[in-house]
Amino acid sequence: MTWAQIIQIVSVAGVVAMIAAAWWAKIPRPTPELDPARARDLLAVEFPDNPINDLWIASDGAGAVARSGTEALVVYRAGDGYVARSLSWADALIAPVQSGHVRFRFGDFAAPRASLAVSGINPWPPQGHQAGLAA
Repeated sequence: MTWAQIIQIVSVAGVVAMIAAAWWAKIPRPTPELDPARARDLLAVEFPDNPINDLWIASDGAGAVARSGTEALVVYRAGDGYVARSLSWADALIAPVQSGHVRFRFGDFAAPRASLAVSGINPWPPQGHQAGLAA
């Protein structure tokens, strides 16, 4: 076996290893469900200057909406992590509920919308906020 053949074999093995690593990197990692404490922690990191008045957790634990004055702070699962965006509280309250999900539109090309699960036990908008459009 010549040095040229050895270099070719090592090169092929390196390419195969890189392809395997790229394939493995696409496998989503399990993301833990949000509970109130974890949602508040994530929102505090993303929006450090916004105090949280109220917090609503999606039925499946894949997202949360917090009220901070006239803003709605939304954190939701995207891939194997969480994304945080904001919109006005009035816009959040009128977000449509379709097929068991409330759908928020942000107008951000990187994360344009979120879909959070709702249920009869955990409806959207949260109890007591239906009349809060002017708040």
